[in-house]
Amino acid sequence: MKTRKRRNLRKEGVKKGVYLLPNLCTTASLFCGFFSVIKALHGEFVVAAWAILLAGLFDMFDGRLARLTRGSSQFGVEYDSLVDLASFGMAPGILIYTWTLYSFDRFGWIASFLFFACGALRLARYNVQAESVELKYFQGLPIPMAAYCLATTVIFYDEIFAILPRNNYWILGLTVLMALLMVSTIRYTSAKQLNLRSRLSFFVLVAAATLIAVIAWKPQIMLWAAALGYVLSGPIDELIYWLRKGERAKNIPVEKVPKPVSLVIPKETKESKNNLSS
Repeated sequence: MKTRKRRNLRKEGVKKGVYLLPNLCTTASLFCGFFSVIKALHGEFVVAAWAILLAGLFDMFDGRLARLTRGSSQFGVEYDSLVDLASFGMAPGILIYTWTLYSFDRFGWIASFLFFACGALRLARYNVQAESVELKYFQGLPIPMAAYCLATTVIFYDEIFAILPRNNYWILGLTVLMALLMVSTIRYTSAKQLNLRSRLSFFVLVAAATLIAVIAWKPQIMLWAAALGYVLSGPIDELIYWLRKGERAKNIPVEKVPKPVSLVIPKETKESKNNLSS
């Protein structure tokens, strides 16, 4: 009996350790967001931008770990949402304001607050629709990608011009655009349906290796191009769909998706058929 109890305690300890891994990744993402704010306030804008990118990696890992270890919980979902608001809403807003938008005075901090507020609204809508609408496609630009676009813009600008921008209307417009895209209903491709356990095509692996090599060749430029490409992919897909179908693409709720017809006759159906025949 004692041996069984010890084994059960060990199993419970292992399960708790497995469940702890996603939350540790989420905490690491929160630390990166906090670190980004500190560096932005000290004028180290490129370091602050890289910290946001690192926060995105931890945010990606915590969701994957939760699904692989089956350690997802309501606490983890709420904690992840709060961390996303801090790391991808507050941190980029402060970074972009202290980097350049401060030169626009009132319009600068209003644009930064708009990004932060729209990020909060985006997360709230996602939490409500995560299991119904936003399964295969995201409705609106995900807040991590909006933060990535602003962070990579800082890195790209420093690499190309090596000076701090002032009164840059292009960056002001980009910040407002990211905010509006987050609360829009434009569809963006989701990576949730990507099954890492399934067998991938050889050409997919070659394409992935090529993409990594291109980004590693000039990460300051290619990361910005990749983030901007994803941001533009949503409106471009919407435009192509509208030109083909004559209407906007809509996300179909999960409960309205038709289920495949089963080829196996349930036991009750068999019995009822026998009764009818008799």
